[in-house]
Amino acid sequence: MAETVWNTDTGEAVYRSRDPVRNLRLRVHLQRITSSNILQYQPVAQRGKDLIDLATFRPHPTASGHRPNEDEEEEIVIGWQEKLFSQFEVDLYQNEAACQSPLDHQYRQEILKLEDSGRRKNRRIFTYTDSDRYTNLEEHCQKMTTATKEVPSFLVERMANVRRRRQDRRGMEGGILKSRIVTWEPSEEFIRNNHVINTPLQTMYIMADLGPYGKLGYKNYEHVLCTLKVDSNGVITVKPDFSGLKGPYRIETEGERQELWKYTIDNVSSLAQPEEEEREQRVFKDLYGRHKEYLSSLVGTDFEMTVPGALRLFVNGEVVSAQGYEYDNLYVHFFVELPTTNWSSPAFQQLSGVTQTCAARSLGMDKVAYFSYPFSFEASFLHEDESAEALPAWPVLYCEVLSLDFWQRYRVEGYGAVVLPATPGSHTLTVSTWRPMELGTVAELRRFFIGGSLELEDLSYVRIPGTFKGGRLSRFGFRTKTTGSVTFRLHCLQQSRAFMESSSLRKRMRSVLDRLEGFSQQSSIHNVLEAFHRARRRMQEARESLPQDLVSPSRTMAS
Repeated sequence: MAETVWNTDTGEAVYRSRDPVRNLRLRVHLQRITSSNILQYQPVAQRGKDLIDLATFRPHPTASGHRPNEDEEEEIVIGWQEKLFSQFEVDLYQNEAACQSPLDHQYRQEILKLEDSGRRKNRRIFTYTDSDRYTNLEEHCQKMTTATKEVPSFLVERMANVRRRRQDRRGMEGGILKSRIVTWEPSEEFIRNNHVINTPLQTMYIMADLGPYGKLGYKNYEHVLCTLKVDSNGVITVKPDFSGLKGPYRIETEGERQELWKYTIDNVSSLAQPEEEEREQRVFKDLYGRHKEYLSSLVGTDFEMTVPGALRLFVNGEVVSAQGYEYDNLYVHFFVELPTTNWSSPAFQQLSGVTQTCAARSLGMDKVAYFSYPFSFEASFLHEDESAEALPAWPVLYCEVLSLDFWQRYRVEGYGAVVLPATPGSHTLTVSTWRPMELGTVAELRRFFIGGSLELEDLSYVRIPGTFKGGRLSRFGFRTKTTGSVTFRLHCLQQSRAFMESSSLRKRMRSVLDRLEGFSQQSSIHNVLEAFHRARRRMQEARESLPQDLVSPSRTMAS
């Protein structure tokens, strides 16, 4: 007889299936390898000292008349959560006094029907489903180590009453949670129900009663052959893995009669028929189609286009940090100023905001306050002047940095402004700030002890006020002090129909929108060209003042 190749890998395997778990079928084959009759033979009278009577190896029939070879091998196909009763449960539930729960009474009725009809298909192999008490006890009393005599730790004892399955959560009502987010004085029941949060799963155990002949139904002879766990995501955990071509697993019983058993576990789930697969594909296609229609109803089917001749500007920004300021506990007040000409924003749009108060931390030589405060806004530009000389004004972002002390006194730490980027994309801007100041020690003492300081009545004075109409803005005598800086991160998006037009059409239109993307570069080029023309004009005037005989024809033509 060839030597059996045993499968020693008893670790768990994880599978993922889109098919309903109710279609899972497992074939379990259990067989006894060594018998107690072989291990405990009694030799009889021999004709030679090396001869043994073969009759001593012949197993004897049991008192019940059942042949032992029927108990030495068993094979059965088990479905998911299929209940197969053990001999212990058959003997227990036949006594009506042992039934305490509705499930026990249900098991009693099923066992009585099986005994009357004689259709019980299992003897040694049985199962514990997710509803049985064994499943809860097994999950709560799992060992943490591989030691045979493990002493439960304090944590294991405390976790013994925690149910690993997720309890039913109370839903939302009006967008407000019924339960509090933070429970300052949790009860023991609350801790048991909320300490461990796992994905909901179902468990099933395939067991074997390895008791000797005539002693089936004893708890100490029960052994776990396979553990199956399935969660709501279709993940199936099998321990140990399916046998396949790896060979059978082995079990050695303990006690006076040590016996060796082998068993295999195979996946015998039936393959889906082509008609079923086609029907399933139609169901999924219909489901995905309905979900797509639902999403389309939320966002709309048409892409929202701007009106002709308009530019929409979307800015998703973030107040990243502020650094280099005198006092701690900083917050930033910011707003966006739209040019009065041709710019507008939706009525519901907020163009200002205030960050949270943030304590600064030391970073090198400076103290930095990290806000990470997000904001967003939308604005539209509608051009009316088609002349080549017209260049649009661009929105400006103003910021005011303030500090707050323990007595709720605030101080102005600095003002700053920056023009929003004219090109789309991601931009990181650092805005340097300054603040008004008074000369003298009294002003500094007032600022330190009672808070408050000089403030700008109009924050647009940081740059050029929108109400200014003159040609020159004088700030003579206005004393300021340079303070720290504020970092902004901006993600700009521009939308216009002009971007869809061909390059030839844009050149022919010569509109303002055609130059929006690079108006800053165009203004610089315009300044360079204008300076070049002024230099050529001065050179021409200098040549005209020279005597004609000193000017060569070639140079005159070149000029």
